[in-house]
Amino acid sequence: MRIDRTDLRAGPIRLILPRRWAVAAGAMGLLMVAMAAGQGARDQPAGQTRRLVLFDGKSLDGWKKTDFYHAGEVKVENGTIVLKAGGSMTGITTTRQDLPRTGYELSYEAMRLSGVDFFAAATFPVGKSFITLVNGGWGGHVTGLSSLNGMDASENETTQGYQYQDKTWYRFRVRVTDAVIRCWVNDKELIAVNHQDKQVGTRIETRANEPLGFATWETGGALRNIEIRHLTPAEITATNQID
Repeated sequence: MRIDRTDLRAGPIRLILPRRWAVAAGAMGLLMVAMAAGQGARDQPAGQTRRLVLFDGKSLDGWKKTDFYHAGEVKVENGTIVLKAGGSMTGITTTRQDLPRTGYELSYEAMRLSGVDFFAAATFPVGKSFITLVNGGWGGHVTGLSSLNGMDASENETTQGYQYQDKTWYRFRVRVTDAVIRCWVNDKELIAVNHQDKQVGTRIETRANEPLGFATWETGGALRNIEIRHLTPAEITATNQID
C-alpha cells in the first residue's frame, strides 16, 4: 500500500489499493453471494415451493375468531388452536391477504376433542369462489365437499364415509387447481373431483369462514401445523389427471 502525499494541505490522506487487492475483494464478494445462494437452495427442497406457515404454535396472529352465533371459546394451548364446542359453531378465519386462490396445497392436522360432528371443517378458495371440506359431519361419518351444484357433502359425488376417533390427530391435505380439487386424510386420497363444469359454493353456515377458515359443529376440536404453498407446474399437471 502507498500513501499519496502530493499535497497534504489539499485534504485528507488518500489510501490507494493495489489492483490485485481490488480484484481479491471483488472475488470475495462474489464468493459470499454464491454461499448465500447455496444456503437458500439447501433450505428449500428441490422441486418444491416455499411453504407459508399459517399458525406459529404460540398465538392467533393471522387469525380471528369467527363471528358465529353462540360460538365456543377459542384459545391457543400446548401448541394447538383449541375450538371449544359452541351452539352450534365455533371457528377461526384468516386475516391474511396474501394467500393463493388456485394452484396451491393446504395442509393441516386436526383432532376431535368432544362431540360427534365435524371438528375442523376447512373453507378455502377455489378461484373466485369457495368451498368447504367437511370432516365427520352428519353425526360423525360423512367427509366431503359442500357444496357442488348446490348439493351438500352428504349428497354429492364427493361423499365419503370415514370413521374418526376422538383425541386422535389426523393429517389433511387439499390441492386446488383451476380444474380439480383433491383431498387426502392421512395420505389416503378420499376426493378427486373436476369442478370446471360445476357450481362451487359454501353453505350459508360456513360463509363467515371465507376466504380461509375452520369450524366445528357442536363439537370440540384442535388444529396445528396449518400451512399453505403454491404447487409446482408438475404438481398441477399431476393433480389435474383424474382416471
